[in-house]
Amino acid sequence: MRTMLVILTAAVIGLGAYSIHMHGENASLQRTVLAQYTDTLTDASEKLSHLQRSVSQSLLFRDDQAIHNELDSVWRLSSEVRSSISNIPVGQELSNQWLGYLGRLGDEAKRTAKTGDYQAWREKMPQVSTNLQSLSDEWSAATVDFYKNDGKMDVWLQQVDSKAPSTTFDNVQKTLKGYSEKDFPLTLSESDWQKKIELKALQDSVITEKEALEKVKYLFPIIKDATFTVTKSNDTSPYPFYHIQFHQGIRLGYVDLTEKGGHLLSYLVERPVDEARLSQDEIIKKAEENLKRLGMNDVAFVESRENHQAWHVTFARVHPGDNALIYADGVQLKLAKDTGELLGANAMEYIQEETIKPQTAKPIDWKTFFDNDVKVEEVRNIYTDNGQYEQRLCYEVIALRDGNTQETFRIVIDAENHNVLKVEYLT
Repeated sequence: MRTMLVILTAAVIGLGAYSIHMHGENASLQRTVLAQYTDTLTDASEKLSHLQRSVSQSLLFRDDQAIHNELDSVWRLSSEVRSSISNIPVGQELSNQWLGYLGRLGDEAKRTAKTGDYQAWREKMPQVSTNLQSLSDEWSAATVDFYKNDGKMDVWLQQVDSKAPSTTFDNVQKTLKGYSEKDFPLTLSESDWQKKIELKALQDSVITEKEALEKVKYLFPIIKDATFTVTKSNDTSPYPFYHIQFHQGIRLGYVDLTEKGGHLLSYLVERPVDEARLSQDEIIKKAEENLKRLGMNDVAFVESRENHQAWHVTFARVHPGDNALIYADGVQLKLAKDTGELLGANAMEYIQEETIKPQTAKPIDWKTFFDNDVKVEEVRNIYTDNGQYEQRLCYEVIALRDGNTQETFRIVIDAENHNVLKVEYLT
């Protein structure tokens, strides 16, 4: 009995020592993380102040080179502040507001440097500079509020996660939202893009949970006898959808369908995959069969890639007017290398159908467009974004440069005005 008592006493002492040690370890880790957040907050405050000064300084000059230097600083500092803020837990909504505002400011500086439209910059930036000063002051106040927690990180995180306003970061969020709408209102193209992302064009009737399940069983008969769990998207989602999880034997996965019309957003299944038994051509054929079952009959093959378990095959919608591929309306499929079973599908872009404006393709004489040692291997007509939320009809050219060493490039050229939109080095 005495021996057992000694053992129990030693065990209790040991557990107590372990608990004290672990508490010390956790406290040390918390202090380390808190110190990192403190440094990042301070860094963000300093750079935000520098950014405001750079915006003000850009209004001093008429000299092109002097303005360019300040525009470069605005673009660089906006990126650095974005990076700092993205690494601080200040709440998702505030973080998104900041990243959006700073991104728009940086894009504006970059675009002005490229176009030379300094007059538009001079008209807009005085108010932006004033607003940035106000934001900088409120951000500094919020930083001081953070320091008041006296190193208690759990208290700060509770405040950040709370839905009720509890810190001066909430004041920053309100001010920032107002400034974002006034300083950088959405253009018509951006507004159309936002509506597309939020699936505003979907006019289908809302389907029930039962109808969503029946749709899943029809689209994916291999899991029709699975055990399903259905949940609806939360209120913060850009559009309502059903999230349907399933489990059947060795298969575990989920399907997402829009509430309006039950359109497929995504499908993913996990299961063991054996050694490859199908060729690339057989995989592509199975991918095309799956697309027909999913009701996507207006797409064409773009490319395929493989890893040790699966093939990833990409398709794009074919524009009916000229048969050009609309890359933004893409569908990506994942197929098992052993049987060709569909393991995944991403149709989100396909649902967000692009509106294509009429454009005219003007021919290009490749012999005069490229240098003498460049050989055009392939030309494909495509629609792609020009960086301003516009889908442009383009020539996608695969070109081989036969210099000292052979190099292959992918060049995207606007088919109407022959501007080069993108050059990508392949090999």
